[in-house]
Amino acid sequence: MKKLSIVIISLIIVLLSNCQRLETQESIFENTSEIDSLVNHYVDNGSFPFIYVHLENKEGEVLYQHAAVNEELLPDAEINGNTWIRIWSMSKIITISLVLDLVEEGILKLDDPVTKYIPEFKDLKVAVSSEGKSLNEYGWGNRDGACPIDLVPQEREMTISDLINHKAGFYYATTGYPCIDSLMSTQNLATAKNTAEAINRLAQLPLIQQPGTDHFYGTNTTVLGFVAERATEKSLKQLVKDRITTPLNIDGLQYGLASGAKILPRFSGVDSLLREANKGELDIFGPDVPDYDPTHKLYLGGEGMLGTADAYADFLRYVFLNKGTSETYRFLDESTVDEITKPRTQLDNPWGSNGYNLWITGDTMRTLGFGEAGLWTGGGYESTQFWVDPKREYVAVIMSQMFGIPPRGHDRDNQIRGAIYRQFWKDEE
Repeated sequence: MKKLSIVIISLIIVLLSNCQRLETQESIFENTSEIDSLVNHYVDNGSFPFIYVHLENKEGEVLYQHAAVNEELLPDAEINGNTWIRIWSMSKIITISLVLDLVEEGILKLDDPVTKYIPEFKDLKVAVSSEGKSLNEYGWGNRDGACPIDLVPQEREMTISDLINHKAGFYYATTGYPCIDSLMSTQNLATAKNTAEAINRLAQLPLIQQPGTDHFYGTNTTVLGFVAERATEKSLKQLVKDRITTPLNIDGLQYGLASGAKILPRFSGVDSLLREANKGELDIFGPDVPDYDPTHKLYLGGEGMLGTADAYADFLRYVFLNKGTSETYRFLDESTVDEITKPRTQLDNPWGSNGYNLWITGDTMRTLGFGEAGLWTGGGYESTQFWVDPKREYVAVIMSQMFGIPPRGHDRDNQIRGAIYRQFWKDEE
């Protein structure tokens, strides 16, 4: 009898919880048809194979979710909050958060030289043009003019802070400097069998700038993950599990595809036609990309994680809305979370500025109707996107799997975000 009473009470709690969830959703979005239609439009017009949009509040209550799927390209795919997604650069903020946790414990310091943990980088050289100019002086229309390159010594050692802020000088094979891109492609980083081999391959490449001088987006966060591994003598996979996903009870964020799980095909829009991608089209590293084989002991902190929308939203709300805590575990101090979201680079950009690899939107977003200032945003290589709204205390994730400029959907995230914010603005006028 006692057990039956407990079951009845539990069912009542669940029903009340579900009613509260529905009430919360309806009170925020009275009519989701505009958002639904936009999501459907970008799939129906052949721009994306699927789109899944997911919003939830600080308590984890779902505020909005909607999926649209091209059933010709993905006839048997079930797209929802538990679908495995290659999140690419959405891995970066996870790695950075993890490293800041190590900083809090005194295992690492932001001003530590990277060579303290990766001595293989001691003799890294910096690429300059044959005229002795920094490559940053050559704009996009004249980047081939920087080649051939000469190599010069580093003027100072790179630090962990440089890695976090993309000021260390590492890059992808998509810089637009042919002589640099070809060198990176030759190393084919994603095929390295482990961390040691990846470090040795990177040690064969020059830096693209003097450490600490400018923001240049690249494999800096991947190297940051290698630093964390060397400092703790644990793999990045184990560190994420021990310090983030297990104690925060996040299921669906990891390195390597679980046994029996399925991963979606890669799609491309590089030639204005949505189709499955050919080998080498996703050329961020060169010929190959991460394989997500659970036996492959290479964990790329800047690009290599898999995640579901539900799990990634959990990570965002625990770290950024709940200031580093769950109900039972503190991951980061509140002051550390504040440091992540403080403007640091690209301060003269009208669209916003960069925190610790977290874009902080500026007033241009509201002017154009795409959102508003003060959102913390990021995204990934295969058309994934997220943002955190600290004012309204909710997180949003947009998931797809498509590389290249979509045929008719290059403004997808701005338009969907704008439709969401029009719901807020209407209620707040």
